[in-house]
Amino acid sequence: MTESFEPQTFRVTRADLVRYAGASGDFNPIHWSERFANSVGLPGVIAHGMFTMALVGRAVTAWAGAPDAVVEFGVRFSRPVPVPDTDEGTEVVVTATVKGETEDGNTRLALTATCQGEKVLSMAQAVIRKR
Repeated sequence: MTESFEPQTFRVTRADLVRYAGASGDFNPIHWSERFANSVGLPGVIAHGMFTMALVGRAVTAWAGAPDAVVEFGVRFSRPVPVPDTDEGTEVVVTATVKGETEDGNTRLALTATCQGEKVLSMAQAVIRKR
């Protein structure tokens, strides 16, 4: 594992939200109905928080080299990820910086996920098992 991480970019479309809703069983209308999302004060349809977290998890496992190398992973949701009704959708960009080692020599990462230049997670971190 290296100390520098290339940013990873994930495209999110409304079709992704439909697939995630089917897989997760989360059919909340804020994830598919523009009218409903606006009526509850959202900027439009938003991605599922757990879907956003899963994208960050994909980035972490790629950096770690294997899913079982991730010892800890946690985030707090701080801002929604609006997904426009276009073929392009939106992008979530994930970056990480090494914040040191744990007592047992594992690597602690501080994670950042942004959408349209805005941070969408806070207190996002992971611990990667040393190799």
